[in-house]
Amino acid sequence: MIRTRFAPSPTGFLHVGGLRTALYCYLFAKKNNGKFILRIEDTDQSRKVDGAMENLIDTLKWAGINFDEGPTVGGDFGPYIQSERLNIYHEHAQKLVDEDKAYFCFCSPERLDEVRKKQIELKIPPQYDRLCRELPKEIIEQKKSNGEKFVVRMKVPLIGETTFVDLIRGNVTIANKVLDDQVLLKSDGFPTYHLAVVVDDHFMKISHVIRGEEWLPSTPKHILLYKYFGWELPHFAHLPLLLNPDKSKLSKRQGDVAVEDYKAKGYLKEAIVNFISLLGWNPGDNREIFSLEELKNEFSLERVGKSGAIFNIEKLNWINQEHLRKKTDEEILELITPLYKLKNWDTSNSDYIKKVIALMKERVITLNDFTSFCDFFFVDPENYDEKGIAKNWTSETPNLLNQLASEFEQMSNFTYLEIEKVMRKIAENNQVSAAKLIHPLRLASSGLSLGPSLFHLVEVLGKETILRRIKKAIEKIK
Repeated sequence: MIRTRFAPSPTGFLHVGGLRTALYCYLFAKKNNGKFILRIEDTDQSRKVDGAMENLIDTLKWAGINFDEGPTVGGDFGPYIQSERLNIYHEHAQKLVDEDKAYFCFCSPERLDEVRKKQIELKIPPQYDRLCRELPKEIIEQKKSNGEKFVVRMKVPLIGETTFVDLIRGNVTIANKVLDDQVLLKSDGFPTYHLAVVVDDHFMKISHVIRGEEWLPSTPKHILLYKYFGWELPHFAHLPLLLNPDKSKLSKRQGDVAVEDYKAKGYLKEAIVNFISLLGWNPGDNREIFSLEELKNEFSLERVGKSGAIFNIEKLNWINQEHLRKKTDEEILELITPLYKLKNWDTSNSDYIKKVIALMKERVITLNDFTSFCDFFFVDPENYDEKGIAKNWTSETPNLLNQLASEFEQMSNFTYLEIEKVMRKIAENNQVSAAKLIHPLRLASSGLSLGPSLFHLVEVLGKETILRRIKKAIEKIK
């Protein structure tokens, strides 16, 4: 059976690159009727953040990426949190030492820093100088009995090379001499990523290791460990980097990188998943809008590219608009009602809010725009666009608006068609262009010079509100 896993560290909010890895692992498993596993890699206790694991799980569930095994759901190969598996790592580290495939290293952090500094000065690639690699057994026992701290390092072959097939990049060969004698077990008793990932992937029967490109240089070390233990290798696939528009690696310095940030900005989960799916993968044609179900059917590692993928916010905005337009007004109502309650806006009249949605749906990008661009639907304007006043509010405007208000008051059929007729009739009677009424009425209605169709806006706001706002604007605008 195809089994993939997503194995994040609980160090904060889920990075968009992490969500992409999780998504690709999930899609590949589901396309092949396999299982998708979530494993929490919390062996670096110094970087662990309280609540981060729960946030990771909540974010995956919010995005619709449901795991078949993992924390909170269990499975046959748990525990799925690495800090609960320490005895397994200790056992296998000791096995490697007993078979002379790993060794105890007693070098202090201070000594390692000195070695590193000298290597950098000599322009030698920094790595451990293997001082403890061949320590006699009696010295090792003596140091242990003295209470000296130690780590366990793997013995990397000093000659030869390690070759493997990457499902995205093809054949990869790395000379063993450039590999460090990697620490496998730290002095605090916790394993490093390198030991834990191999042990866990084996015992959790992971068939395909799909992860970011940054782990590509470490893969030969992992392959050596598989061989040391006599285990069958999984398939490896290393995903391309996510890049800023300037081709630098995606980072906080140039914008938001956490899924939580985009969720908070009002992007739809469907749009985020759709957008992230295209950061490295393509369907082989011009299609760009996909649901999660469609992606399950379409995704393949064969169509994942090697080169870095540009994180283009304009593309995300366009995809979000497309998904918003596909939603019914009822669906959007459910999503924005909590936002309106936070603004203390009246949400009791759902029919009114659906009219607002219908009028604004083509003009917004995110759910949050239904609040930031729509306050005039719920609150009378207190201020008016100064440029609009300077350009469109003249000495004759109050008289024209008062005539308009009088006509509005008599109307029994307050629809956009009738509103337009009345306005054009008044403009004709006063021998002025319709713009002399249209622009001031927009200012009075919303406080703005731009917005949705004015006649539809006036209809949605209703007669009582419009009459009140015309009177208020005449009083306030001089």
